Amino acid sequence: YRTEITRISTLMLARENSNAVYPRSGVREGFHNASHHSNERKNMDQFAVINRYHVKMLGYFLERLKATPDGDGNLLDHSMILYGSSLSDGNEHNFDPLPVVLVGGGSGRLKGNRHLRHAPHTPMSNLLLAVLHKVGAQVDKIGDSTEPLAI
Repeated sequence: YRTEITRISTLMLARENSNAVYPRSGVREGFHNASHHSNERKNMDQFAVINRYHVKMLGYFLERLKATPDGDGNLLDHSMILYGSSLSDGNEHNFDPLPVVLVGGGSGRLKGNRHLRHAPHTPMSNLLLAVLHKVGAQVDKIGDSTEPLAI
């Protein structure tokens, strides 16, 4: 981002069916196996440790963006970072409601410090459509979107 080679990127920690192991999390179980916790507290707690590790890495990334000067602000001010998952409960393969966070100022296009709730079963593609609109891509529809979310 700092070198302006690109301002668009994707970082996938693991596909949902990946059995990637994150040794620094302290959990030796692979991600996918851990997500199938069988509603057993011990297994759920272990999966939560992996997820806390991922969020910790997100926090590190966001702090680096915030600490990097960029024009009249910093890289976090001028970015939109979408973090989340395609499943809300890997054990049951539920995909609703999705846990997502949209972070950054979007160069003044996003208002921060908010927790937004939307109607149950709102398509994730409505959020993606709204993000596209925020960056100036006036796309009418993406996937199963019905309308852009008010973000």
